[in-house]
Amino acid sequence: MDAINEGGSDIGVKQIAERAGVPRSVVYRIFKDRGDLDEQLRARIIERLMQFVAPALLPEGTVGETIAHAVETYLRWIVDFPRLHQFLGTGSPSHRTTGSRVVTGTKTAIALQITALLEAILTKLGKGTELSETLAFGLIGLVDVSVNRWLSNPQHALTAEELASFLEVSIWQVLDGNLRRLDIRIEPSTPVADLQ
Repeated sequence: MDAINEGGSDIGVKQIAERAGVPRSVVYRIFKDRGDLDEQLRARIIERLMQFVAPALLPEGTVGETIAHAVETYLRWIVDFPRLHQFLGTGSPSHRTTGSRVVTGTKTAIALQITALLEAILTKLGKGTELSETLAFGLIGLVDVSVNRWLSNPQHALTAEELASFLEVSIWQVLDGNLRRLDIRIEPSTPVADLQ
């Protein structure tokens, strides 16, 4: 991971082996092929990312604070480790991959965590939960696509802080708009504890 973080996603097996302090042949014995190596690297990157981000996904404080904390924590990791994030999406140049099982599985797990939170809130408020999953996955998609585009464009039209603000407002607007359709009125200042 350090080799990718320092050298970018175009790092070769030779550089990875050198960084690990083993001959390249050892790397080839451990992994089936470059695709397997890349997927294992993604798993380690996701593990590191989730150690950093997972605590921020636990709702506390107000709704607005919860959204801001999650967004800002995720973006802080992205800004600190842009090459690792890029590798998650594309892999190595010799084995470009999209739709990694590890990455897709993690996005799904986070969306399901948000789904469960929304279902609990809607149930407590006496509303149906049919919208929960679609809303949760939509929010993950909004953040994922916005961050990926921002990171892939070296001419960033927005600063990281402006992107965070955009995402916080957008997440709130999507939540608020859909909750209002269900006759639920909350504010960014609403304590999360009042909703659980």
